[in-house]
Amino acid sequence: MSEKVNIICRCEEIQIEEIRHWINKGYTNLEELKRILRITMGPCQGRGCRDIILREISMATGKPISELNTGVIRPPVKPIKFSLLAEDN
Repeated sequence: MSEKVNIICRCEEIQIEEIRHWINKGYTNLEELKRILRITMGPCQGRGCRDIILREISMATGKPISELNTGVIRPPVKPIKFSLLAEDN
């Protein structure tokens, strides 16, 4: 029987237990967690994990998500092929 694994950040393969571990150590800011775990830095740019991680921070701190630093989303907002950037017009 295999153990159930809850991967939250699929791009970096970070499990919920690891995220909770660092939140419990006092890293209650998305940018801090990003520096330690590389969450929201993969190809999806956090579209798959940001909301879940913010919810975990909110539950741990008692602050509503609207009061949390939601991090910086840098362009491109959606992944694009490098070949599109390199096309000669």
